[in-house]
Amino acid sequence: MDKQKWNPAQYAEQAHFVSELGAPVVDLLAPRPGERILDLGCGDGVLTKEMHDAGCRVVGVDASPEMVAAAISKGVDARVVDGHELQFESEFDAVFSNAALHWMTHPGLVLNGVYRALKPGGRFVGEFGGYGNVATIRRALDEALTARGIDATPFNPWFFPRAEEYRLLLERYGFEPLTVQAFARPTPLPNDVTGWLETFAQSFINGLPQEKRKRFVVEVVERCRPALCDGDGRWVADYVRLRFAATKSSRANLTLKPTGSSAGAPEPAA
Repeated sequence: MDKQKWNPAQYAEQAHFVSELGAPVVDLLAPRPGERILDLGCGDGVLTKEMHDAGCRVVGVDASPEMVAAAISKGVDARVVDGHELQFESEFDAVFSNAALHWMTHPGLVLNGVYRALKPGGRFVGEFGGYGNVATIRRALDEALTARGIDATPFNPWFFPRAEEYRLLLERYGFEPLTVQAFARPTPLPNDVTGWLETFAQSFINGLPQEKRKRFVVEVVERCRPALCDGDGRWVADYVRLRFAATKSSRANLTLKPTGSSAGAPEPAA
């Protein structure tokens, strides 16, 4: 199976809403000039640059070399780093993540790395896909693969937890949750769902031979149409987001767990 690939130009065209809708997450972080901040899953660096321009000392990390190159072109410090393999040690006042953690499907490894990266009392603030995110799209993908005799389970690249599940994970890995909130956020798409699928659902599409992929995408679009497209032809994806803020615990007897759940996956946002 071909791996997920991130094209910065395609991402900017089909997913510009990701950074636009990330403003409330930056507000929740409340970054202060001079703070050293890690942007985990920075993508093309739009929000990284905003924090940089506000006077923060920001490091962006992402698993995609192409997206990191796009972030660097904006004048920010960005590095190719898998979110499951953070090697920072007590360097950051805060770790920020927008629409990326659902691509990191070993949450224990991620939280372990974030914990180490933060200074004592440091903040971990983010938003990502929660339980039920893009449920209609996911169901259409599953049904279209099943109709072809293919089990869709191995192609799922996402970790969409319930709020309470993620709260317990934060506590387990040494954080004190301040808020963990799940909410529906219907998200208008720039075109029909085709661009979304080609940007974010490559793992499902690439499970098929090259010559069968276009027809598969057309079928998935039609399966989504009744629920996601209104009478005027406007498409709205059924997003559910999980927004949280937590601080690094000062408990001296904390024993961090070394592993998480599920299989690894790339990072940029959906």
